[in-house]
Amino acid sequence: MLKQRVLTALVLLPIAIGGFFLLEGAAFATFIGVVVSLGAWEWARLSGLVSQASRIGYAAVIALMLLICWQLPQLAFAILPVAVAWWIFAAVLVMTYPESANYWRANWRRLLIGIAILVPAWQGLMLLKQWPLNNWLILAVMLLVWVADIGAYFSGKAFGKRKLAPKVSPGKSWEGMIGGMIASLVLTLGVGLYRGWDANTLIKALIGASLVVLISVVGDLTESMFKRQVGLKDSSQLLPGHGGIMDRIDSLTAAVPLYAALLWWSGWGVM
Repeated sequence: MLKQRVLTALVLLPIAIGGFFLLEGAAFATFIGVVVSLGAWEWARLSGLVSQASRIGYAAVIALMLLICWQLPQLAFAILPVAVAWWIFAAVLVMTYPESANYWRANWRRLLIGIAILVPAWQGLMLLKQWPLNNWLILAVMLLVWVADIGAYFSGKAFGKRKLAPKVSPGKSWEGMIGGMIASLVLTLGVGLYRGWDANTLIKALIGASLVVLISVVGDLTESMFKRQVGLKDSSQLLPGHGGIMDRIDSLTAAVPLYAALLWWSGWGVM
């Protein structure tokens, strides 16, 4: 398993780096669109669609929606607030699971939720790519999420006692989440000091980083909740040793829209 994971990572890493940071314009939109569409194919399975035809059809619908968003970029500033509202509501669903499943158990509702998860993630990345610091903004949100994940893993292993959401993901603890939060805030503080931010800017950045990390945890738990409901360990086996696309991007699907929205509302994104 370890060898398989390493080999997959060695293949995927240059593709991901090239796609995220070297591509521009329509090529970048297409690259992210392919990733999101594969995620949609997996989400269709979590939504109860069994046949390949129906799952491919759902992925095609998501791809068409992304194309519409590309043609109508002004939709971005309506999509982001809706996405933020969805993720706040998702936090409630996670906290009240399994009772909350009564509200989203129907296949069509889960398919609609997939749209709320996937389309804003693509749209958020499109905005980040268009703003002056483009690749640095994308790298920053990824680092926030990855550092939080790493910090959560090690602090959870060392100190984890109180379960964060035992009915959704028994392995996650409050201590792990706090450790991940501290790691991401240390990263943000380091960047702020390096770039010479004043106290007001630094405080805003630390608050924003905290919110992004918190919502990334919700993204992770949300996918876990849907997988638990249908009795699946991984969203697919597209990535040998790593599970599926959604298993790798679940935190980012939540973090990216909120991150983009915070930058837009604060005016940082267009500076």
